[in-house]
Amino acid sequence: MTNEQRLKNLAAPVGPVDVVLDTDAYNEIDDQFAIAYLLLSKEKLTTKALYAAPFFNEKSSGPEDGMEKSYDEIFKILNLVREKVPVYKGSPRYLPDEKTPVESAAAVDLATRAKSYSLENPLYVVAIGAITNIASAILLEPLVAENTVVVWLGGNGLHYHDTEEFNMMQDVAAARVVMGSGVPFVQLPCMGVVSGFATSRPELEHWLTGKNPLADYLAANTIAEAESYAAGTAWTRVVWDVTAVAWLLNQEERFMLSRIQPVALPAYDHHYSLYPNSHLMRYVYHINRDALFTDLFSKLTGNR
Repeated sequence: MTNEQRLKNLAAPVGPVDVVLDTDAYNEIDDQFAIAYLLLSKEKLTTKALYAAPFFNEKSSGPEDGMEKSYDEIFKILNLVREKVPVYKGSPRYLPDEKTPVESAAAVDLATRAKSYSLENPLYVVAIGAITNIASAILLEPLVAENTVVVWLGGNGLHYHDTEEFNMMQDVAAARVVMGSGVPFVQLPCMGVVSGFATSRPELEHWLTGKNPLADYLAANTIAEAESYAAGTAWTRVVWDVTAVAWLLNQEERFMLSRIQPVALPAYDHHYSLYPNSHLMRYVYHINRDALFTDLFSKLTGNR
């Protein structure tokens, strides 16, 4: 891939594009917003498939259980949006190393699907969880790294003191595979950048509650989650997964600012490290919070 072509693919797309979304939908309350936002942005984005990503925390008994719960949660949002899109189960475990893929329906679908695209007409892969499925697809079929653009919400800001962000630290090997593969790569870092994309109970109730079943579910789910740990405080709740989808709608920098820079790989010591002859990537460093929430709330409530 020439630098000229890479820079073209790292620009926010102008016309309608095909998209697949990889999500650990049951892990948090923000994946559901991102799924709905994608499905409701048909004027620019055509959703070709949804992939369930693994996760492991207090909401799951292990990566496979997290993936299975995410698979079920995806269908809940599809039903609320009243859309039908192919959904594939992802990896039951994280990568064992940087050379061994973990086959899954999601990884195989992406490896196969990417063959129908090209450098000039790439498939956009939005990832908002551990990036295991995407890494496995690249290891299964190297053409994935040529025929796609990967947009990932993962890691922390380069100025932040570590890379111990949930999506990244679950599967550092997968992050290194994807970021080091040469695929056109857009990173939306969490702490220090996208952490500013947060909302509050009064805002959710004003814009979403009572508008429709989807909006009611998203608002109630977010409020209940925040109240479970922050009741009695002036809380805000990040819904940062939305920003990865919003990158594809970022013409004229309406939602975020970014720059081109060499890839910095996450190391196993929870820091970034440059490597010789690293290729260029796009790094998002600022979110236009109010503009993006205005568009998000408008689409969720049908006021487009």
